[in-house]
Amino acid sequence: MTVDERKQLTHEIKHLIIEKLKITHVTADEVDDDTPLFGKDNPMGLDSIDAIEIVLALKEKYDVRLADQNLAREILTSVNSIAEFLEKEFNERKKS
Repeated sequence: MTVDERKQLTHEIKHLIIEKLKITHVTADEVDDDTPLFGKDNPMGLDSIDAIEIVLALKEKYDVRLADQNLAREILTSVNSIAEFLEKEFNERKKS
């Protein structure tokens, strides 16, 4: 994945999260790719219910499954960690 493709992917992820969770107090441009999505320092104010919504949104948009709860926790750490997961999934699909 090129740098531009990666930027596009992280941008899509931020917009997906903001849209699906109906977040109005922050824009995609205000969310840093490495900022934790959960916990007291996250600007979006996400919680465990939001995590489930994000998993469902990722499945719907990118056709990926996050069935393992521990793996999902790791993947949903930040926008970058979600993008890394999606890149791996896309690469696996190309190999198949």
